[in-house]
Amino acid sequence: MKKIIYIILSITMLTACKKESNNPTTTPTNSNSTAISKYGNGVTDIEGNRYKTVIIGSQEWMGENLKVSTYNDGTILPNLTQNSEWKNNTTGAWSFYNNDATNNSKYGKLYNWYTVSYSMNGNKNVCPTSWHVPSDSEWSILIEYLGGESTAGGKMKEVGESNWQTPNINATNKSLFSALPGGNRNDDGTYYGIRKYGNWWSSTSELSQNNYWNFHLHFDDENIGKGHEVGGLSIRCVKD
Repeated sequence: MKKIIYIILSITMLTACKKESNNPTTTPTNSNSTAISKYGNGVTDIEGNRYKTVIIGSQEWMGENLKVSTYNDGTILPNLTQNSEWKNNTTGAWSFYNNDATNNSKYGKLYNWYTVSYSMNGNKNVCPTSWHVPSDSEWSILIEYLGGESTAGGKMKEVGESNWQTPNINATNKSLFSALPGGNRNDDGTYYGIRKYGNWWSSTSELSQNNYWNFHLHFDDENIGKGHEVGGLSIRCVKD
């Protein structure tokens, strides 16, 4: 009888462990075990790309960089590979870092500021329905929840040096944001900073229409910085 009870208990424990391992809200192996956020239900864009999502405080963010090449109304965004095309273009567009499509699955695409400027693109939205490019204030809410600019970056960066250049200072990914260094495309069309820097658009302009606030993470500190650019950056969408 004792042997039968032992077998039943063993099967029950094994089943429970299996269920827990399939729970999407558990902390991934590249994150600190004391995560302060949890996974959402995910979201799919108009092209069928599926993204993890993460609930951080009162917000739900994509846990991966955007990969789509169309607005959510089906309007196609062009892929501009030539530096002269990129420099002289005045409409929404994207590129792979270094025009290398293998960068897409990990780092997503780089988008110019026309893509995110509602006033310049006819009020189009590149994010999935019910999601949008975060404003400056929405980024600020995230940063404050994670402890402020001086430490939030470390809580957002993916752990380790397989994707970030060493030393990837104080990366814990406690937020589960899993930020990766996708680099950027300068306004002259040249590329810079993959594996060193991650750069993401906001939808808020700074002083003039040609400058939009963006936020960036570096491999060599735990800060999250704020600047304004006119080149090509990554996008993380936030839920409406």
